[in-house]
Amino acid sequence: MNEKFEHLIERAEQLISRIESILPQPLAAPADWNASIAWRYRRRSSGHGTLEPVRHVATMALDDLREIDPQKEKIERNTRQFVQGKPANNVLLTGARGTGKSSLIRACLHAYASQGLRLIEVDKAELVDLPDIIEVVSQRPEKFIVFSDDLSFDEGEPGYKALKSILDGSIAASTPNVLIYATSNRRHLLPEYMKENLSYTHTEDGEVHPGEVIEEKISLSERFGLWVSFYPFTQAEYLAIVAQWLSHFGANAQAIEAARPEALVWALERGSRSGRVAYQFARDYTGRATA
Repeated sequence: MNEKFEHLIERAEQLISRIESILPQPLAAPADWNASIAWRYRRRSSGHGTLEPVRHVATMALDDLREIDPQKEKIERNTRQFVQGKPANNVLLTGARGTGKSSLIRACLHAYASQGLRLIEVDKAELVDLPDIIEVVSQRPEKFIVFSDDLSFDEGEPGYKALKSILDGSIAASTPNVLIYATSNRRHLLPEYMKENLSYTHTEDGEVHPGEVIEEKISLSERFGLWVSFYPFTQAEYLAIVAQWLSHFGANAQAIEAARPEALVWALERGSRSGRVAYQFARDYTGRATA
């Protein structure tokens, strides 16, 4: 009888262990915060969220980024204030694709990692877990940038409200060692439709007031304290960026000058004179030249 009872208890414990393994668990801190300067938040199919170290962080130096000096000055200054424990703002970087928005954030990470700056990358779909992530890092001595790249929302997405609450609107005070940096091609992060312009109202003196739909779409981006806009590059700016990357890969002045026609054709074929296109051309041209 005792053997049957012990067997029943063993089976029950096994069943409980299986059930616990599939239930959502509180986010646990990484075992070793020194494993990396950058982390990626991932939610498993079981519902468990984890902070995974990025083993090979893409290197980028602030000096490598050209033709965006005003934007670089603002982001670098805000990041420096943050690392030094001074007041700093959450940042929204918007504008043309391939102009260096996410590269600038990576460059700031490398510039200030030795002073305790760390980065946590969070996808849009997982922003609903943002309060848990912030809770885990809130007592750490490091400074954390929570980074969401290429951010935009459709109507009713849960991550929208979670981010809005964290930025400014929660009853909880802001965490001094965490800032949100986000990049987007949309200034207001939500799709805008022509019919929404009909919601504007006019006063007798001609003053224009946006309707509730427009106000809601503006409200999220307004909660970022610092807006930094990026613009398409001119041909001269594009060629300057090409020259910088070719020099970075070891090309001399003569080779850089000879590459200009090919660089223009490369951009024409891709329909863009972005910094990303310039970097891709420089890699291809240098690779072919050294083959």
